[in-house]
Amino acid sequence: MSSRGDHQTVPLSVLLKRELANEKIEKPEIVHGQANQSKKGEDFTLLKTECQRAMGDGVTTFSCYGLFDGHNGSAAAIYTKENLLTNVLNAIPTDLNRDEWVAALPRALVAGFVKTDKDFQERAQTSGTTVTFVIIEGWVVTVASVGDSRCILESAEGEIYYLSADHRLDTNEEERERITASGGEVGRLNTGGGAGIGPLRCWPGGLCLSRSIGDMDVGEYIVPVPYVKQVKLSTAGGRLIISSDGVWDALSAEEALDCCRGMPADAAAAQVVKEALQSKGLRDDTTCIVVDILPHEKPAASLPPPKKPGKRMFKAMFRKKNSESSSHADKEYMEPDVVEELFEEGSAMLSERLDAKYPLCNMFKLFMCAVCQLEMKPGEGVSIHAGSSDKVKLRPWDGPFLCSTCQEKKEAMEGKRPSGDRHSSESD
Repeated sequence: MSSRGDHQTVPLSVLLKRELANEKIEKPEIVHGQANQSKKGEDFTLLKTECQRAMGDGVTTFSCYGLFDGHNGSAAAIYTKENLLTNVLNAIPTDLNRDEWVAALPRALVAGFVKTDKDFQERAQTSGTTVTFVIIEGWVVTVASVGDSRCILESAEGEIYYLSADHRLDTNEEERERITASGGEVGRLNTGGGAGIGPLRCWPGGLCLSRSIGDMDVGEYIVPVPYVKQVKLSTAGGRLIISSDGVWDALSAEEALDCCRGMPADAAAAQVVKEALQSKGLRDDTTCIVVDILPHEKPAASLPPPKKPGKRMFKAMFRKKNSESSSHADKEYMEPDVVEELFEEGSAMLSERLDAKYPLCNMFKLFMCAVCQLEMKPGEGVSIHAGSSDKVKLRPWDGPFLCSTCQEKKEAMEGKRPSGDRHSSESD
């Protein structure tokens, strides 16, 4: 029998297992499935569940899903699949607790996308890719997107939410204005007969999209800066559908969700692809990922439940996170199915996307590039606010800072310097 002064030690592995077991009580169950019909072999997916990471107050897990729809070859899609998550995680300090980590994700996603694009272009390959990238931490879903693949959410009560943005020149007037202001030209393909044909494209290059990773043969005003939306689901959960344009050119969001309702995730993904092919045929690579975010006691196939006809609403607006403090009772009393918007930003300007919304010391190492994480000597970095005409912004000697090559890329994306000789080639 041990004496009062003896201490029993618990192995670290046991503590970690206990932490993960406790965490599963609070976190949802994540179930996914995917399906694909290939025409060009340029769609790639990333499916990572139960990714472990250390944090300031213990150990936690997250899930990551990515869809990469390549064009002009598959090199950019493959490279992005292999490197993007690492680049995003490297942009997040290691000593953050869970809430700080979630808050840091939007800025880290921007840094990770830009670094991946910069590194790939240094390989001098002309391929490009769209990206829809989803990170699920607990009930918080964060989506970053460039291009025209989409991610939609249906909550447990059947409400539909759009978590990505289309960067097609045909449908996005704001992006057309940004490109022309940066020195690019937007127009349809001219075959010599006068009137242009086909979708609007950016010239030089002929790309139909305003944002992508890669595409070094197009002007740098085709930027890799993603639209980011972050939402928190209620504990009732919901279903995500992440698909390439091969699906969305054939099906609406409502049609995609309706055709697979009640099915488990793997069967649902296959059904969405089947419906898209029945509607339009196999004109393009057609890929679908279905992710069910479920309370642990609820079976996967039961979410989301059927809705009465005519009752579904398409949601572009979310319940905004209240920045003001409220009483504990107020926090406890919420609608049973509320999707709360935590963050949304779509600006293509790095000075706006890398700006700090929380204490600088918690997010940036003073002498490290905010994009590529390169360590710099004092005085070498260039503030992201340098050259800003906005008097409200921080002073140009305030951080965060960029290294010289990332600063050059920032200026090129903003049309402040020539982006170099580009070889024109038509792309999808």
